[in-house]
Amino acid sequence: MSDSALPVLYSFRRCPYAMRARLALYVSGMVYEHREVVLKNKPAHMLALSPKGTVPVLWLHGTAGSKVLEQSMDIMFWALHQHDPMDWLPASNAGMADALALIAHNDGPFKQQLDRYKYPNRSGLESGVADRDEAAIWLRTLDARLRVQPELAGEHFGMADAAVAPFVRQYAHTNPTWFAAQPWPALAKWLASFESSELFETIMQKHAPWPEPAPIL
Repeated sequence: MSDSALPVLYSFRRCPYAMRARLALYVSGMVYEHREVVLKNKPAHMLALSPKGTVPVLWLHGTAGSKVLEQSMDIMFWALHQHDPMDWLPASNAGMADALALIAHNDGPFKQQLDRYKYPNRSGLESGVADRDEAAIWLRTLDARLRVQPELAGEHFGMADAAVAPFVRQYAHTNPTWFAAQPWPALAKWLASFESSELFETIMQKHAPWPEPAPIL
């Protein structure tokens, strides 16, 4: 594959949705062009591909045509269906249903509570404590799960772990002292293992903002 035909990923380093996409792309071994986005100055090309204006966006282009993946889970599935050497995809229908249920709660109620906890003013709240505590109820269920198995996916780190961990990390970093004081040792150990992993270090390498070429007049 020539460089001009490489998949192109528009990403932002700290975005948890972009993190999960980069995790799957890295584990799959897919070679792609990384384009780091400045959120206050989004590239015109990215907006042309995906008018919603959020990352990640994966542009698949080449002689066979062009395709745009605008959702992080679509990017994860695409990458892992290309190559899944670490067996991140659940092997059974029941395992897939379980993983998708975890991810659905993460991307729905938990993400909403996380946003209100982290940015209460955006929701007209004086404090995000109520949402913090509501989100903690689900995190305690994850801790219970991790007390009986090493990873959310089971015996080894998988798609569910990669999809959920960036968001739990964001929650933990909103108030690290409070998070560390909570009675969820298995969850804390799981998150610390993720953050100290070579996998996380690799996908969190810094990239200079992509300099979009000037339009040809």
